[in-house]
Amino acid sequence: MPVTQDILDEIALSRAEYEQIVKRLGREPTVVELGMFGALWSEHCGYKHSRPLLKLLPSDSPRVLVKPGEENAGVVDIGGGLAVAMKVESHNHPSAVEPLQGAATGVGGIVRDILTMGARPIALMNSLRFGPLTTARNRYLFNGIVGGVSWYGNCIGVPDVGGEVYFADAYSANPLVNALCVGLLPKDKMVRARASGTGNLLLLVGADTGRDGIHGASGLASRVFEGEVRELRSTVQVGNPFLGKVLIEACLEAIEQCSDDIVGMQDLGAAGLTSCTVECAGRGGGGVRVDVSRVPRRETDMTAYDVMLSESQERMLVIVRRGHEGPVQRVFEKWDLAAVTIGEVTDTGLVEIADGDRVVASVPVHLLLDAPQYRLHGVKSRELAELQRADLSALPLPSAQPGEVLLKLLASPNIASRRIIYRQYDHQVQTATAILPGAGDAAVLRIRGTRGGLALSIDGNGRLCFLDPHAGGAIAVAEACRNLACAGAEPIAITDCLNFGNPDRPDVYFQLEECIKGMAEACKALGVPVISGNVSLYNETDGRPIYPTPVVGALGLLENVERRCAAGFRRAGDVVVLLGGSRVSGDSASLAGSEYLELLHGKVAGLPRIDLDLEVRVQRVCRRAVEQGLLASAHDCSDGGLAVALAESAILGGLGFQGDFAVHGRWDAALFGEVQSRIVVSLTPEALPALESLAAAEKVPMVRLGAVGGDRFTVSNLLDVPLGSLADAWENGLERAARG
Repeated sequence: MPVTQDILDEIALSRAEYEQIVKRLGREPTVVELGMFGALWSEHCGYKHSRPLLKLLPSDSPRVLVKPGEENAGVVDIGGGLAVAMKVESHNHPSAVEPLQGAATGVGGIVRDILTMGARPIALMNSLRFGPLTTARNRYLFNGIVGGVSWYGNCIGVPDVGGEVYFADAYSANPLVNALCVGLLPKDKMVRARASGTGNLLLLVGADTGRDGIHGASGLASRVFEGEVRELRSTVQVGNPFLGKVLIEACLEAIEQCSDDIVGMQDLGAAGLTSCTVECAGRGGGGVRVDVSRVPRRETDMTAYDVMLSESQERMLVIVRRGHEGPVQRVFEKWDLAAVTIGEVTDTGLVEIADGDRVVASVPVHLLLDAPQYRLHGVKSRELAELQRADLSALPLPSAQPGEVLLKLLASPNIASRRIIYRQYDHQVQTATAILPGAGDAAVLRIRGTRGGLALSIDGNGRLCFLDPHAGGAIAVAEACRNLACAGAEPIAITDCLNFGNPDRPDVYFQLEECIKGMAEACKALGVPVISGNVSLYNETDGRPIYPTPVVGALGLLENVERRCAAGFRRAGDVVVLLGGSRVSGDSASLAGSEYLELLHGKVAGLPRIDLDLEVRVQRVCRRAVEQGLLASAHDCSDGGLAVALAESAILGGLGFQGDFAVHGRWDAALFGEVQSRIVVSLTPEALPALESLAAAEKVPMVRLGAVGGDRFTVSNLLDVPLGSLADAWENGLERAARG
């Protein structure tokens, strides 16, 4: 029977791609084979538009043990015989359709990616994007997604230690849910996701297989939305975090007790058993034979197609040496988990799928993994060129006074405290969290048995990337690493999640390419490798794409976790200094893409800038100052500019600020412009000469801003606001918005 266009649309294959499959196979594919090609050649699994560009990102470092694409997660050596596995991944499309389960299974999936490396998951982070909370639909998505993240993470006992959230019209129909996980493992106990050794057995462990998630990778995550999305609910996976917790402990125990018996391990995520078996076979250099009739099911009348494409959660594939399956199965039986033999490793180079006595698929592994690659020509849109040329110097000063503007910015959902979100997360389970969510620019975790610590941050600004994708991509990397520097940590690796619209559009492909180039430039300047990541394209509804949103998760290392730094002021009488600026300049160009510009003037315009050479030096000075115990606090200037950074440090510390700095130029740009590469620090007057010496050695400009103390927030001749008023605006702004 000829394959109709409706069938190809359902599995997100073009007619040309189908014809290529027929030509390379030398025949028409079977129904099961076509479904497998649709999944593995999807954008979500095959990275058709992004793989050529991802090669631009640096991935080399003496610490890197596993690079992007080699395994389920990147791995870096942190010394002392220990390593860290890290990855961030999207679950955007499922969360738009079914927010609670979409977000929950996003957390579950990223945890299993870390688990497959043999690492114990020790921390979660998330990066979220929503439309404005002024609409009931966006509030529904917000509450459902945050609820899904907290539900799954809390149940499995992995602390959610921080994250970020932004609101903009561009995300109204396409919320973003990017979940990050890190895990700790002995360097010599790493597990690979490889099916090798002819005759070795494939054991399927965990939940029974249902129909949930079929076409999740191809039909949902690899196409744009058009109109109503509720009809796609059947493509969204359903999670069981309590079973997820059992699976974590059982797998770790099996790795510990049966390390010589286990050849490899892989989770069943996107495209389920299809991607799991094919990717393992590809990494192992051989083939696999699977009998789907042996797969435990929770629904009746499931076809081989259903079983191979199901994305039912909480399932793992364990490759075990033939004759050694008994000890492995006994470990899983102890945890009340079935470990069923469903196939074996072969040397044929084929993926052979049987349903009992009937062969339903037989395809060379390399064909399934060799998705076509598209290198397109991106074009800057006329709209973007006009926005970049906007004359921001012609903006009128606001009629509101500086203090009123500051209060409005602090209450903005893009700046206000995220406490309404993180109070739903258990961030202290496992008892290693040293800097809690909201207290600093980065989370810090103790590494048990050592003096050291890990710092984690996650960052991205779609508005800046929209205005200048190249600069925005660089800024995403720089700010994530700057957050680590504020905690006192050296950046050692990053993971990224690239969220964009339809790449077939020249303007969107331009955004994708330029963002990646900007990220690569910043990674090289900062000397930090990209070790893992994910690409989520087709985030678009009815022809309207999201902002280009590269999200960067950064991992840092502290030699002494006791020498860490948070954002809040700590002592009255401390001096407050701005690193990265010789004066407080009111240059209108700094308003480009700022929260102030959109909130007060209703504009998203201008041309963002970053000096990467200065960025590197500023981070180095801050990091060394923390290491030497000079600083009481450190907080980077980002959303809302200098005044917001100062106010947040005052609010977090419960101490006022007395500013005596001069403003050069426009007061709105001086206070609320978002100049990059700046950090606000506080320290004792006695420590100031040592900081000045560090800054001078690195040629980093700095300016004294004032002093910590009192119960008011003042800047000479500009503003004078009670600290309590600032705290009320900042601490309750997001909660008030979420209530509608």
